[in-house]
Amino acid sequence: MAKPAIAVLSFSIALLILVLQPSCSRSFKPISSRRAATKFPSSAGRSSTANRLDHLFGSQLSKQVPRYEYETQHFQQRLDHFSFLKLRKFDQRYLISKKHWSGPGRLGPIFVYCGNEGDIEWFAENTGFLWEIAPSFGATVVFAEHRYYGKSMPFGSKERAYKDANSLSYLTTEQALADYAELITDLKRNLSAEACPVVLFGGSYGGMLAAWMRLKYPHIAIGALASSAPILQFPDIVKPDSFYDIVSNDFKRQSTSCFNTIKASWDALTAEGQKKNGLSRLTKMFRLCWELKDTQDLAGWLDTAFSFLAMVDYPYPSDFLMPLPGYPIREVCRKIDGCPDGTSVLERVFEGASVYYNHTGEVDCFDLYDDPHGMGGWDWQSCTEMVMPMSSNPNTSMFPEYDFDLSSYNEDCRTQYKVDPRPEWMTTEFGGKDIMTTLKTFGSNIIFSNGFVDPWSGGSVTQNVSDSIVALNTQEGAHHLDLRAATAQDPDWLKGQRAAEIKLIKKWLSDYYKAKGATTM
Repeated sequence: MAKPAIAVLSFSIALLILVLQPSCSRSFKPISSRRAATKFPSSAGRSSTANRLDHLFGSQLSKQVPRYEYETQHFQQRLDHFSFLKLRKFDQRYLISKKHWSGPGRLGPIFVYCGNEGDIEWFAENTGFLWEIAPSFGATVVFAEHRYYGKSMPFGSKERAYKDANSLSYLTTEQALADYAELITDLKRNLSAEACPVVLFGGSYGGMLAAWMRLKYPHIAIGALASSAPILQFPDIVKPDSFYDIVSNDFKRQSTSCFNTIKASWDALTAEGQKKNGLSRLTKMFRLCWELKDTQDLAGWLDTAFSFLAMVDYPYPSDFLMPLPGYPIREVCRKIDGCPDGTSVLERVFEGASVYYNHTGEVDCFDLYDDPHGMGGWDWQSCTEMVMPMSSNPNTSMFPEYDFDLSSYNEDCRTQYKVDPRPEWMTTEFGGKDIMTTLKTFGSNIIFSNGFVDPWSGGSVTQNVSDSIVALNTQEGAHHLDLRAATAQDPDWLKGQRAAEIKLIKKWLSDYYKAKGATTM
């Protein structure tokens, strides 16, 4: 039986191996209403790129041998933290390692990763920075899983948790932050570590949660490292076309002809699909597992590839979302530009997309509709709170023209979940439209780290807000690259960014210990 390839989408946030033999001959795809508007590293496939972020998630876990030592524990969480009714509870999974902890007597710190929209084991295996710095800090390491993802399912199973809007209504950022606050408080009590300082970490959506925790629960943790955290990517704060503009510029910097080929592919794809037997030809050209019904599905698959390539344009080979070579955008453009004369635009674009979906050459066919990361919950979140408008400007982008339309977005959500999105709620809940002033007035001890190759940097904090809320930026960095494990291929600018983060965390801890009259590490 043919081995299917899997498509992905979305902050944060591990895809399956998808790639094809080099054979200049196939095609690409755009986006649609809601998903095009919310492309956090999160959910995969169906008909657009919307939910990718990063968010990220689970399909490779069964194949991975854990690189780090930890225990798996569970904590009984309230289903609804904001009701006094006696509602059911659920088991929140968390991973913990006390291997290097200096203990409560020395006020050993506790490093907590705020889980994203995916399986927490996947994040633990792809956040080597925490594991690598824990020994020098004498820190306990905790990775807390986000409710409704991984194995932290209310109502006992994913099927029941995702049954309808009633069961999904407890999937909110507010509930997730309350989970983390309760977990950390209980954990410190059980470890007799009430006086031990907590530092929060997170990347993409998890980085947003870490930053929001500092605003919402400043007494829970003394600081937060929020990597690639687009807390500004909400209505009327940043330009909605920033994401696609950054992706496009990443490709254009590598090769103008590569940029132009991708830009031309969308019209070519539409035209081919309208021809007699065009969808069948596209199905064969792109080696799809199932007969293509709509060119929009294929366009979304291609959009996903190019957008994610910008997110994970790491300087060394990686398998964060997919197995990829170092500097994968460079390799994509080499494939596109290197096809022989006479190769069609769609064939060239397929060769480029194959770098993302099938770099290993192990895939026989591609499934446009699979969600290997278990991130379906992000669809719900983007239909309720996480309304992150996106658009594409044809004058600056290599993607098709697209204007965010709240009416069609709302209609999509009503059709799928029978709910109306609340596009203004996140800014109401977390700092308002002028979040920079809110951070300066009420916040402290937050690092916003960014790489300007990452398209999410357009919605992140990229300037220092105060002496203690700082932005650490790199021109060449990609999506939360700084949180990944160190490698021999790390460039000096990446080493410098991590060193600056460590220095700031040391200062937070030093200030805390001085205030406590305690001996520092």
